[in-house]
Amino acid sequence: MASTNDRSDADVDVTKSADRDGDAHGRRVGTTISMRPADVPGVEGRNGRFPGPSLIPALTAVQREHGWLPREELLTLSREWQRPLYEIEGVMTFYPHFRTTPPKKVDLAVCHDLSCWLNNADDRIAELKERYGDDVEVEVREVSCLGRCDVAPAVAVQEQPANVERVGEMVEAARAGKTITVEAKRTGTAYPNDPYADDGDKRYGVLRRVLAGELPHEQIVETLKASGLRGMGGAGFPTGTKWGLVAAQENLPKYAIVNADESEPGTFKDRQIMAEQPHLVLEGLLLGMLVTGAEEGWVFIRHEYGPEEHVLEQELDYLQEQNLIGEDVQGTGKRLLVDIFTSPGGYILGEESALIEAMEGHRGEPRNKPPFPGVYGLWGQPTLMNSVETFAHVPIILDRGADWWKAQGKNGATGLKFFSVSGAVRNPAVYCVPSGTTTRELIDVAGGMKDGSEVQAFQPGGASTNFLGPDALDVPLDWQPLQEAGSALGAGAMAVVDQSVDLLAAATNVLRFFRNESCGKCVPCRVGSTKAHTILTELLERGGTAADVDDRIDDLEENLRLTSICGLGQVALGPVASVLGMHRRGGAAVAEQPMQPGGSESSA
Repeated sequence: MASTNDRSDADVDVTKSADRDGDAHGRRVGTTISMRPADVPGVEGRNGRFPGPSLIPALTAVQREHGWLPREELLTLSREWQRPLYEIEGVMTFYPHFRTTPPKKVDLAVCHDLSCWLNNADDRIAELKERYGDDVEVEVREVSCLGRCDVAPAVAVQEQPANVERVGEMVEAARAGKTITVEAKRTGTAYPNDPYADDGDKRYGVLRRVLAGELPHEQIVETLKASGLRGMGGAGFPTGTKWGLVAAQENLPKYAIVNADESEPGTFKDRQIMAEQPHLVLEGLLLGMLVTGAEEGWVFIRHEYGPEEHVLEQELDYLQEQNLIGEDVQGTGKRLLVDIFTSPGGYILGEESALIEAMEGHRGEPRNKPPFPGVYGLWGQPTLMNSVETFAHVPIILDRGADWWKAQGKNGATGLKFFSVSGAVRNPAVYCVPSGTTTRELIDVAGGMKDGSEVQAFQPGGASTNFLGPDALDVPLDWQPLQEAGSALGAGAMAVVDQSVDLLAAATNVLRFFRNESCGKCVPCRVGSTKAHTILTELLERGGTAADVDDRIDDLEENLRLTSICGLGQVALGPVASVLGMHRRGGAAVAEQPMQPGGSESSA
């Protein structure tokens, strides 16, 4: 293996199996890493990084086999991969999914974030701790969002997701040495963004046309630009512009990544898209690879999405059978290799540069930008990254045209939009509606308010977006209208709060999530979120209300928003500030929604 000093003189090529047992599917025989010299301004500080390849897939494989990371296995990895043990331990201790001590026989994880909290998670957690607190075989852990907000309060037993009502059954099965396997939720819904809904045998039709030369790459980029499709993961960067930027880069190789690491409380739409439309996600990825010149692509998926990962694996098997991925796709000479990279955990990995750090085998801390991933991404190479939903919309836009796509919106918006809807609604689920649909209309689609309650507030785009009050129910769910109202479209995760809830307590719950998920790289986020949470928690315990919040919170919000490196810190106190604004002035406390996690070229 080349030393890190060699990177300043020449490219480093390292080929190593990504899994200690190899790839049973044959889609990838290894991981080839070609790193450019550090000649891009802003990346000089990366010269001391270990050159790879990433040990995270190997660590994931060890944990899946043993349930934790035994020291003897780490020593074996260190010897086999010629990597110092301190490097391995420095990486693995950053990620919450990796366990360094043996777990109890039964692992019971219970979500305590907003959507579950709104459904009495605190009471259920207390009951479970009372029931299993002295049980030597069961470990009860409070965890951040599991991405199962539609079945809140959500749990995972032996990493299998379920509603809390199934805990008894699943714990007893695990105690007996049996794991109840949960399959991906597939409703059979024919979402309107699927051009193959009437005939599934015709799926990948757009990809076949491109491979046959019927649809030029330049036309694809122009169609995406004309459609107005923007990144659906939060930042809203124009998709056609991003694809064109990566395609224009001369450095090779290039890479492409599906960011399927949605981890924000209330966000589960990408999970459902992968479960029901894996063909659209993978077709969008493969189209992006062809257009930009990338030969290797990944779906970076959160580890809590095991059932959905299995669906993707099956779809990749189908692609291989059809010779639509491999070393020579359809006899065209095109090389398209796709694999799945399982996230080692942490919300921060939804930020595109932190995700790349994880894939390279480092601690998942965001990079300073610029340079952006489209120019300097994975292994320093041009990298195309979009969210699950963004890739899933590409096939129908190319099949039916930009004008058709634009006509699907309403109230001045364009296209279709997936929303995860949770909280105080009758039917929490994922819905695909015309962009520009109002919150009032979306709540009606979700069955209306639960138990005849009334809307007190809602977050339109996820935990990182500001709360809005009932006066904003008729604001179109689109980028500009929501920004003008003091919030953001975000990732399209609607959390609805009714009149029975202490809204300041709800915002403090959201703040706890950001405090827990801070990577710790920058002081404003690490220290400021902790300080603010302590202040608000103590106030609530004393019976205080929004009227009792002093200027310290306003000062901390401003400092985090202006000085944090990435979007996590910038938005951490936004929801709290919006609640204070609703109390003080009947509107948002800040004139503009803080930057979404990921920045201006994000997929997250």
